[in-house]
Amino acid sequence: MIRTFSVSALALVASLTAAQAQTEIQWWHAMGGELGQKLEEIVATYNASQSDYKVVPTYKGSYSETMTSAIAAFRAKEQPTIVQVFEVGTGTMMAAEGAVYPVYQMMKDTGQDFDPKAFLPAVVGYYTDTNGNMLSMPFNSSTPILYYNKDVFEKAGLDPNTAPKTWEDVEAFSTKIMDSGAANCGFTTGWISWVQLENFSAWHNQPIGTKENGFGGLDAELTVNGPAQVKHWENLAKWQKNGVFQYGGPGGGDDAAPKFYAQECAMYMNSSASRAGVMANAKEFEVGFGMLPYYADVDGAPQNSIIGGATLWVLQGHDSDEYKAAANFFSYLSSAEVQADWHQFSGYLPITSAAYELGKEQGYYEANPGSDVAIKQITLNAPTANSKGLRFGNYVQIRGIIDEEFQALLAGDVDAKTALDQVDARGNELLRQFEAANN
Repeated sequence: MIRTFSVSALALVASLTAAQAQTEIQWWHAMGGELGQKLEEIVATYNASQSDYKVVPTYKGSYSETMTSAIAAFRAKEQPTIVQVFEVGTGTMMAAEGAVYPVYQMMKDTGQDFDPKAFLPAVVGYYTDTNGNMLSMPFNSSTPILYYNKDVFEKAGLDPNTAPKTWEDVEAFSTKIMDSGAANCGFTTGWISWVQLENFSAWHNQPIGTKENGFGGLDAELTVNGPAQVKHWENLAKWQKNGVFQYGGPGGGDDAAPKFYAQECAMYMNSSASRAGVMANAKEFEVGFGMLPYYADVDGAPQNSIIGGATLWVLQGHDSDEYKAAANFFSYLSSAEVQADWHQFSGYLPITSAAYELGKEQGYYEANPGSDVAIKQITLNAPTANSKGLRFGNYVQIRGIIDEEFQALLAGDVDAKTALDQVDARGNELLRQFEAANN
């Protein structure tokens, strides 16, 4: 007996065969809200662009939660192929011997075209080993910049189109703003640890640790108590007392942004990736953008700022087809078109020079004044050993110590030198614990 098959049945068989041939990989990430939606859109577009691979993105909570989940999954042999890890988790990921498949090696092994020189030096430098090899794939990188209220500047008799360049300017502008009644406070800031210590140090070409800020080995020690850092924290404490500066709270400084949006403080320092939020919440006044301030009497300043954000790490324990999928996806993610779109949507940096150039060609920076401040700042000079980033274990906990000592300083319990000495002493105890656990 001859059997016949309908066209629809044949199509079903063909689709099932194609699905079976498709390699699926898991990507665990920490992007919620609108950023998470945009991430899923990028993945969906990639999946639709070819039929060999399928990336499945899964939101796993905060950066800390995502990294913790991935480590637990690896121990249970249920790890994803790709996991998004924040920049301060780099030391932990590097120390996880046998868990990570370095990106440069994966791209080479899978035959993907891959040129580390295509990436912005200040971005790629954070995620390379001492031989210059890229260990993870940059995805969402940001750097802190200065936002300011042009309307308040004008009311105070300041040029609304001129941002303060130095900390001396910040103090003078703040005093004029407050004396004129244009605003109650000069400036506030998010992330004391990231903006007013880590980036402050890089911007002034000052080290925060030995062994090239931890890049040179697990036996590095913190040295955040240098003269420039002590001077700056002394000033922050003084400015808090006289109202020039208002503290935004520990961690990310959740109270800082509302002070700026309510026009209580005229200036606000935080991530370039805060741009979308700033523009959405500051509709009653015109926003200006500037680079981070620096002290004019510190040699080597300004140097370049350093990044925050996260990269994508590839985990061991998968078959070669899954790594081919990851490598192909990374090539797509780092393309000029995808990166320019992500950068322009989010306020994160374009991670490649090609994405930046494409944005120029598209007229994006001309149409959105100030949107290239972060790029100019982070590429101002070639990164030095002091300004390519930091790589310390247990650094999430160390940032907690920085917040505690800064609060003690503002409370008058310690002076700036003692506070920073304590950051070093307490932080170095955590570094020794990390070293002992990972040697």
